[in-house]
Amino acid sequence: MNKTKIDWATMSWNPVTGCLHDCPYCYARRIAQRFHGLDGVGSDGLLELSERRDHAFPAGFMPTFHKYRLDEPVKKNKPQVIFVGSMCDLFGDWVPDGWILRVFESCKEAPHHRYLFLTKNPERYLNLYYKGKLPEQPNFWYGTTITNQTDYERVWRRLANLPQTCNTYFSIEPMHGEINLGFMPPWIIIGAETGSRKDKKIPKREWIESIVLACTEEAVFMKESLRPVWGDNLIQKYPW
Repeated sequence: MNKTKIDWATMSWNPVTGCLHDCPYCYARRIAQRFHGLDGVGSDGLLELSERRDHAFPAGFMPTFHKYRLDEPVKKNKPQVIFVGSMCDLFGDWVPDGWILRVFESCKEAPHHRYLFLTKNPERYLNLYYKGKLPEQPNFWYGTTITNQTDYERVWRRLANLPQTCNTYFSIEPMHGEINLGFMPPWIIIGAETGSRKDKKIPKREWIESIVLACTEEAVFMKESLRPVWGDNLIQKYPW
């Protein structure tokens, strides 16, 4: 578990790393490829580790369960806002239920922290909820990433169908187009694409303004990456 430069959290924790989404703008994949190890994965494309390896990402960006990291939250006495899985999609279809449940149990053992989960596959939240396996803890927040209107139309019903006892949020990052929000969870994060990718897209100020104006009760958090577009007066609110 490490301090993070991500604006809306104080620490990041990666008991699972790796992802199969293959997003062209993914910063995590670039980092994993830089610190790639040589460990092989099983026939199912997954790797489970009980001990630390010399490389931070022994199997590169293939899905890896770092079991030795499960006790890290309980070792932190000072309450933190923890981004769970900054180097993975914990709720990708390829991740076994068992991995997710072990992570949930570790979170429950350290209830003094606030845990922020984020996925491009919020259908998995619903699947776990219907199985009775999605915690409805007040310090658990379930988010989904959207980048454009198509993403929003694809995922919003998944969050809307979760009970109100499940805290939810949108992470609109990187913002790649104007988004007209109908359903809005209590927290909306907005950010621009970072890095120097050839096809990098810069959000327009009016795209951001339309979301801010639509949020009458919802908390908006603008990431530092929006400063060149929005200016110095960033809105950075939390829903708690």
